[in-house]
Amino acid sequence: MSKQTESEYKQVIALCKDVFEKKTKDYGTAWRILRLPSITDQLFIKAQRIRSIQEKGSQKIEDDIKGEFIGIINYSVIAIIQETLTEKDSLEIPYDKLEPLYDQTVEETLNLLMDKNHDYGEAWRDMRISSMTDLILMKLYRVKQIEDNEGKTIISEPIKANYQDMINYAVFCLIKIGV
Repeated sequence: MSKQTESEYKQVIALCKDVFEKKTKDYGTAWRILRLPSITDQLFIKAQRIRSIQEKGSQKIEDDIKGEFIGIINYSVIAIIQETLTEKDSLEIPYDKLEPLYDQTVEETLNLLMDKNHDYGEAWRDMRISSMTDLILMKLYRVKQIEDNEGKTIISEPIKANYQDMINYAVFCLIKIGV
């Protein structure tokens, strides 16, 4: 992976983490009450809104798609963290305990990107943002199907890998948008 991509990636993640930290300080970890399918549906709403705006070429609500891509990244991180926690874990997690989980999740996801970029090169740079939005939606439909199958797959990647791919596609979109 190029140093430029790694630098841009880390810049986007720093922005997302800042939003995550501020929202955690505002709301706590209220998201802990959500089951994974509910987090998946929240991701679906965000991705569907982006696609709708892309198709219509306009929007009526001021929140821009940058914020939606940030939301996709942070909700995907939340889903990965939530998947590792149990009902025995506290609903309220202080930010100082949550931050290392966030960092670990994005570090693992960056490592996955580095491995994939080794094989695919910088192919994402030639992709359209609308295509990456479609790929995020496809990943969400896959996750929904895996959830409906009670987490079991025969040959396919597990749910976590799909969340990681969504993080990476959303990061790419933000890089291309110019965050």
